[in-house]
Amino acid sequence: MTIPPDSAEWRPSLHDVASLTDQLVAHVIDDVAQCDIPSGTPVASRIVAITRISLEIAQGMSQGRDIAHELGELARIAAELACDSVPIDLVLRGFHEGVQIVVGQLIVQYQDCPRDAVIDGFQIAMAINEQLCTTVAHAYIGEHGGATYGQDAERTLTSALLAGQWTPPTANKRGIPVADTYSVLAIALRANPDVGIALNCLLNLRKALTQHTEGQGLARLSLEGGTVLIPTEAVAEHELDSLLEALAAAAQVELVAVAVAASAADVASAAKTAHEMLHVVDRLECAPGLYRFGQFALEYQLSRPGLGLSLLGEVLAPLDRYPELRKTLRVHIAGNLSRAQTARIMNIHTNTVDYRLRRIARLTGLNPARASDLWQLRSAMVARDCREDN
Repeated sequence: MTIPPDSAEWRPSLHDVASLTDQLVAHVIDDVAQCDIPSGTPVASRIVAITRISLEIAQGMSQGRDIAHELGELARIAAELACDSVPIDLVLRGFHEGVQIVVGQLIVQYQDCPRDAVIDGFQIAMAINEQLCTTVAHAYIGEHGGATYGQDAERTLTSALLAGQWTPPTANKRGIPVADTYSVLAIALRANPDVGIALNCLLNLRKALTQHTEGQGLARLSLEGGTVLIPTEAVAEHELDSLLEALAAAAQVELVAVAVAASAADVASAAKTAHEMLHVVDRLECAPGLYRFGQFALEYQLSRPGLGLSLLGEVLAPLDRYPELRKTLRVHIAGNLSRAQTARIMNIHTNTVDYRLRRIARLTGLNPARASDLWQLRSAMVARDCREDN
C-alpha cells in the first residue's frame, strides 16, 4: 500500500524520519521499561525493531514507495512478539503515540502550509496508522489462530482438518480428540470500525466459543471472520442458532454464518462449500444470523460458472444505467419484500419504492410483485454478482 500525498510540503525528508525514529524508539523503550521487560533482552530488541520498521513503512507510504517487503518484516516481528506473549496493547499504543509524535512534528515544521495541506497530511498519518495496526493485528491473530490460546494440539488439529490432511493415526499419535462429525461454520464479522476494537471482538468470540462448547470448538479466525468447527456431540444442529447469538453477544458484533454438516474426513470440502455459500449470502445482503445450505441451495447452484450464469446475468442488464434501481431491488429482496423496510433502509418514501419497482418491471419485463418474476430477478441478481466477482 502506498499513499502519495497531494501536497509536496508533507513529504518528510530522510533526515526528518531518522530524527523521528530516534525519538519514537526512545519513547517505546521507556514504555518497555514500565512493562517490566528488561532492556537488552530479545523481547526489548524486537520492540525496538518493530518501531524502526514501522517508521520506515511510514516514510515509504508518505513518499509513495512500495513497502511490501517492510510490511512482511513487520508481520514477522509482530508474530515473534505474539509468541513471546507481549501484549498487543503495547505495540498498538506505540503506533498511536508514534503517529501523534509524527503529526506534532510535521505541524510545527510546516505550520505555514495551507489548511488543505495540513488536512491531507493528517489523513496520510491516519492511513499509515491503520496499515500498521492491521498488519500487526493479523500477525497476532495468525499466531494465535487456534480454538484456544496457543494450544498446539488444537491448532494442529484445526489446520489438519481444514487442509484435508487429517488421518486417525496422526490424531492418535498426537493424542488429539477427533469428533466423528462436525458442524462447519463459515463466519463473517460485520461492522468492525477499528482494528483494536475488532481484535477485542475476536478475542471475546474465542472465549465464548470455548465456554459454550466446553473447549471442544475449533476455529481459524481473522479480522474478517473465518471458519469454526463444532463437534455435533458438543452442540446439536438445532442449537447452532443460539450458539451464534451467544458468540455475537460476547463479541458485541454482528455475525453472519453458514453451517454445513460433515464427517471429520470431509471437513475441508465442507468448509470450502460453506464459504462459497457465505459469499452468496453476503452478496444478497442477508440479515445477520445463521443460514443452512438448504436455504440457499438454488442461489448457490446459480453462482456456479457456466453459460447459464452468463445468460441469466443479462436479465438485469437494463438496470446497469440506474444503480439506484439495482440497489432498491437488492434491498427489497433482502428485506422479504417489505416496502416499509426498503423505504427505511434507503431513506426514501414508500411511494418512491413503488415507483422504482414499477420502473424495474418496465425495464426488465419482470415484475418484482409477481412470484414467478421475482424468482427470476433474484436468480439474475445472484448470477450478475458472481459474474462480476469473476
